[in-house]
Amino acid sequence: MHIPPYHKKPTWRLFFVGVFFGSIIGYLVIIYMYGTMYEDLLKENIELTSEVNELKKQNNALLEDKEERDEESQQPLIVSSIEIIFEEPERLKMDLLIQDQLKALIRQEIDHLIGEELATLSKADQLLYSTIEHKGFELEELTYHFSVKKIVIDTELEIVLYPEAVQ
Repeated sequence: MHIPPYHKKPTWRLFFVGVFFGSIIGYLVIIYMYGTMYEDLLKENIELTSEVNELKKQNNALLEDKEERDEESQQPLIVSSIEIIFEEPERLKMDLLIQDQLKALIRQEIDHLIGEELATLSKADQLLYSTIEHKGFELEELTYHFSVKKIVIDTELEIVLYPEAVQ
């Protein structure tokens, strides 16, 4: 019994080389598809986590404030949420992940405003301006500075920021 020498025939060599390179290319395609899927899921997870944390803080602040207000029997208008909007984020080439993380940093800085009375907040709006404009928000070894374009004081505090510089 004789085994034919396949290694000497060029057609078999081409077949085995094709199988080898085809498996490498297939592996690279699968790794790329997995990486993009994982990146999308990670981005969605970060967004949902920040949203859940924000809602928990907001809920706790509102519950505490409601207990205090029930004791006082007064119901003045209060700030119930904070919304931060970036104007022209592409100016400093901020992607959505960096925008979400910067919004979280800014919310941490002004989170104490949830549950405050609108009358008190409207008297101290310049303090809010200076708090945001004079603070550098550090993220990934870069410091972001913003100027406040507009603040809308209502039950939902809306702050429109314009990116000034990155250091």
